[in-house]
Amino acid sequence: MTGPGAGTSARTSELAFEDLTPGRVFELGTTVVDREEMVAFARRFDPQPFHVDEAAAATSLFGGLAASGWFTAGLWMRLYVDEVLSRATSLGSPGGEDIAWPAPVFAGDELRASMEILEARLSRSRPGLGLVKLRAQLHRGTDEVFRSTFTGMFGTRS
Repeated sequence: MTGPGAGTSARTSELAFEDLTPGRVFELGTTVVDREEMVAFARRFDPQPFHVDEAAAATSLFGGLAASGWFTAGLWMRLYVDEVLSRATSLGSPGGEDIAWPAPVFAGDELRASMEILEARLSRSRPGLGLVKLRAQLHRGTDEVFRSTFTGMFGTRS
């Protein structure tokens, strides 16, 4: 197969573009923030003192060692892959519109992930390709700690 659906099979995938209708919400499960993973990520990719140094973090705005926002986004992404993309006709993403970390994340936090379909349309130029605008969210209890709006590309069943 060549073209936009190459590498995917809507016949064997449980979720295709047609299933991603506006208003549909996917509960993606939970994850607990592992301190060693959090700090290792920060040391490699975001070595700001409040992410890697306990003493510096204690006197920071956060009052303790806080996860990098990019690590937090990665936690959401892992749950999204496990619960949606691994069983979908996913074809990647051309990008997004916003990303926010309204509250800090700390080691040991249990985070709950969800995704809402905001819009869905067929591509005008690429048959077999649907564009889906999604809202990603992570919550710790009732506090939102991460959100992003982006577009996912999905193969159709036809």
